[in-house]
Amino acid sequence: MEHLTKKKPYLFVIIFFYAFSSITFGQNYKAIQGSSFAGSLGVGNNPASIVNTPFPWDVDLFSLQITNATNVFTVNKFSLLSSPKKASFSIDAGDYKRRDDFNFNVNLLNTRVAFGRKRAIALGINLRGYGNVYSDAYNYNDSLVNIRQFLNVNNPSVPYNGHFTTSSWMEIFLTYSQTIMENETGRLNGGITLKVNRSISGAFGQLQNGLVSFHNDGATSYYTITGANANYGYSFNYDDISGNKSNSQNVKDFIKDTRGSFSVDLGAEYIITPESTGIYGDDNDYFEYDWKIGVALLNLGRNQYKYGSQSRAIAQPKTNVPDSVLDSKFDFIESFAGFNDSLSTVVNSFNTLDGKFHIRDPARLVINVDRPLQNDFYINADLSLNLAKLLAGKNLYVHEINLITVTPRWETRRWGVYLPVQYNTDNKFWVGLAFKAGPLLLGLHNLAYLFSKSSLQNGGGYLALIIRPSKKTSGKKEKILECPKL
Repeated sequence: MEHLTKKKPYLFVIIFFYAFSSITFGQNYKAIQGSSFAGSLGVGNNPASIVNTPFPWDVDLFSLQITNATNVFTVNKFSLLSSPKKASFSIDAGDYKRRDDFNFNVNLLNTRVAFGRKRAIALGINLRGYGNVYSDAYNYNDSLVNIRQFLNVNNPSVPYNGHFTTSSWMEIFLTYSQTIMENETGRLNGGITLKVNRSISGAFGQLQNGLVSFHNDGATSYYTITGANANYGYSFNYDDISGNKSNSQNVKDFIKDTRGSFSVDLGAEYIITPESTGIYGDDNDYFEYDWKIGVALLNLGRNQYKYGSQSRAIAQPKTNVPDSVLDSKFDFIESFAGFNDSLSTVVNSFNTLDGKFHIRDPARLVINVDRPLQNDFYINADLSLNLAKLLAGKNLYVHEINLITVTPRWETRRWGVYLPVQYNTDNKFWVGLAFKAGPLLLGLHNLAYLFSKSSLQNGGGYLALIIRPSKKTSGKKEKILECPKL
């Protein structure tokens, strides 16, 4: 990073804020969505799903999921089946719109307990994070070393626009789900998840209508910035980090200055049962179904942050500052405060942002349909529609990249093979692969990881360790439904 910022100082802010989104350590366990064996791991896709599970309890000891989709950079000469010795990293060249979408989640001790067939609860701790980066089209290549060279290969009449938002938090959740209605043809389950959140890390940056002009008086030529509105901010707890304190003290102070919030998930699941089962089924076939249709509203809430001391809003750039002066002012930037000091000399409006800011959680509507086939084969279809932008209005938000996923699977209580095929909001088509062996679930979002040496930046994967009992959930039949004794 030091080399890049000295050679190309105008990239400092882009790199700094991109790093914010990349370090934020999503409920994207594609393989088991809609599965009756998902248990506590399925609560993130629909809180109602924890009822129709043939185990009295299960514990997700630890699970981790990471997803990234980008056209900003490429990891070259490396796949999961090759040696990393020749691997390299490059920022992609070309004239096009840039974007990067990242999310992760870590689940700790997520526990599900069933109270008979018709009621269940789940609870646990999750660490979650999202980062979304977007810019309008601009031309870039790695031979550019200063502002003038960058502007020479771009159209000066086209404004520059872009934004990024990143948010990560810890949540403690409690889910309750029960059967609401049941008859001979099916049953309706409903569920709700209440979450108490602690906002860990938040940051954002926005650039609107960045305008430049080219000047040529015959003897010299130069560019000036003629318009721009921008604001950028980050959570105050980053100001608590200091090289003069121990690592443990830095962690304590970082967590101390976080803020609390609440969020909620709502879900329903309709089970169409086989004619031979219905409400008369015994313990062996009660959880069988012909169709399972789920609808859920997820992540209804927002996280709250206090502005960091270097958060700013700027406008009205000074129009008499040539690009050569800008290069000298932003050369050898070593800190955020130093960047702000230089920036304040080239704009007329430079204001500190204080108080609080909020980032809307990645709210979405999820529709999931699951269909058993024969011999333990199933097919699942999942549609995820982002609602965060609609709910946030002009405020900040993060969003999911999920859109459509179709997953054929072969699955028993102990074993499973899954082939999720997905098309996401970044217009990327991925074919994944996952395996279940007893308590272990291991999957990749994008099989290109294995065969292509330039795809590692797109995809991700997941790992889960879940323990379950060997016996199934039992339940007593309602006496009113029993056949009379002769």
